[in-house]
Formats: sequence, C-alpha cells, structure tokens
Amino acid sequence: METVSTPGSMVLLTSLSRVVYQQATEELLGVRLKQYVALHHLRQHGPIPQQELGEALHLDPNNLVLLLNDLEDEAYIERKRDTSDRRRHIVALTSAGERALERAERALDSVEDDVLAALEQEERVLLRALLVKAMGASEALTRSPAASGGRRRG
Repeated sequence: METVSTPGSMVLLTSLSRVVYQQATEELLGVRLKQYVALHHLRQHGPIPQQELGEALHLDPNNLVLLLNDLEDEAYIERKRDTSDRRRHIVALTSAGERALERAERALDSVEDDVLAALEQEERVLLRALLVKAMGASEALTRSPAASGGRRRG
C-alpha cells in the first residue's frame, strides 16, 4: 500500500506565493510586485536609510539600487543624503508613491479574493494572524548573529 504524503508548509507557501506572483501583474497593480513591497515598507516605516531598506527587503545593494532607480523615475520615492552622514541616503515615499500604493492595494484585494477563494472569512483572518506571527519569528531569525554566519549584517 502506497503512502501519499502531503507537501510541507514551506512547499505550500512557496506554491501559493507563485500563484500570487502570476496573478499580481504590473498591468493589474500599476507597479511590479517588488515595487509594491518596497513602497509598502516605506509607508510602514517612514523615511529610512537605503541600506536598512535593502536589508528589510532582502535585496543586495545592486538590485536595491535598480529597484529604487525605477521608483525614483516614476517619482514614487525620493532619495536624499543623510545630513548626519553624507555617505548614506534616506529613502522616502512621495505623495505619488502613496497614490500608486493605494491603487495597487485595491488591485491586490481582488488577487487575494481569487487566491484565497476556498477559505471562509474566519479562516482568512486566522491565516493572516498565523502569517503575521510567523513573520515576526522569521524577522527575529534574520537579525540574529547566527543567521549571518556569526556576524551581524550591517
């Protein structure tokens, strides 16, 4: 008798993430999903140093610059020199970026409805709460010295 195994949680989350990426097109959102994530982070955390944004988004400096260049070209963000350390840039969301983010959020609501259509409202609330809890734990892991081979990233 053959045993049927179900995929682990990480496989399921990765598969669901791929569905979201397929559905959340630039045409639908008005921005690329990575741009949306960056704009959302800036709204949540205010003007922040560019390096901190890259760490939060798990992007290497080169890819972060490419992303920020695109957002700056659209006037969704602005980068300014840090007055206390001229080597650093501070990244801030603009009013145009806020409007783009609001449009993308409305579009993502429809993607969420499609992707999670099999779940009841109470299940969606529970899923979100569990994901928030898991994200909190994973963020703590990425900030720990062990996560960077014994060194803090900086």
